[in-house]
Amino acid sequence: MRLDFKHFLYGLFAVFAGPLSAQDLSPRAYVITPQNTNAVILTWAFFTGGINFNGSVPITGATGTYSVPSFSYYHSFDLLGRSANVTVSLPYGVGTFEGEVNEQHKSVYRSGLVDLVSRFSVNLLGGPAMPPREFMRWKQKTILGASLKVLAPTGQYSPEKIVNWGINRWAFKPELGYSERWGNWMLDAYGGAWFYTTNQAYYSVPLPKPQTEAPIGSFEGHISRNFGLGTWVSLDGNFWWGGVTSLSGIQNLASRQTSSRIGVTAAWRFTQHQSLKASYSDGTYVRFGGNYNNVQVAWQYSWLGWRLPR
Repeated sequence: MRLDFKHFLYGLFAVFAGPLSAQDLSPRAYVITPQNTNAVILTWAFFTGGINFNGSVPITGATGTYSVPSFSYYHSFDLLGRSANVTVSLPYGVGTFEGEVNEQHKSVYRSGLVDLVSRFSVNLLGGPAMPPREFMRWKQKTILGASLKVLAPTGQYSPEKIVNWGINRWAFKPELGYSERWGNWMLDAYGGAWFYTTNQAYYSVPLPKPQTEAPIGSFEGHISRNFGLGTWVSLDGNFWWGGVTSLSGIQNLASRQTSSRIGVTAAWRFTQHQSLKASYSDGTYVRFGGNYNNVQVAWQYSWLGWRLPR
């Protein structure tokens, strides 16, 4: 029975991190796990296509080809009788960016740390904190949860450079999540908003200036089907709006974002403790920002308790 339970646990559990922004596509983000579940995740994300600079610099036709490998750690615990978890992700970016600056073609290479991202999530309905044996008998129906993502300004940043991996400000995303399961099918829907502090040293000539960005609202939906323990496929989509930027208090209304993406995700558990996940997404309706292709591949190792299994 113990061996069967482990196969059940590690087949069900799939936590994978990637770049966290208004453009996230993260199926099954509110599925709960037993108390003291741990996972380490190695993710490689590749991006190619258009980029934007928040409408604050004179660059047109900007494109980028870059990859963002990241290391993440996940831990679940009991919070006042409810299932809760925390994830911390440290990404690193490498890529080439180009565009037209004052009618001259420019290209630049960047390599450095991307801003540290952490996420705290707690279940509000349908998923109490459970030890492994109790979790084994539990069947998901309707789940409601809440989360808070925090982006810390730890990435590479210089006010003298137009292209940086960091954004030089804090960002916070409170979110509510819903998950419903019918047999092998699962529906997920999340709604939230990003809030940003001021970047006091944004690129500007001749001297850096303070830049602010209005909140960005986001909605995300997924429909997925199980094909075995830990093996599933999901159709993903999102929509986000807002984010008007201001430089020294002067708004740029052309920087308002109203865009969406669609994608597909597949996960496969291939051993008792290990899983793989791959995803692809592309912009569908793009008014400003989000016009790029993205491929991600992630490897995950999961275990129960504070000691690694032998």
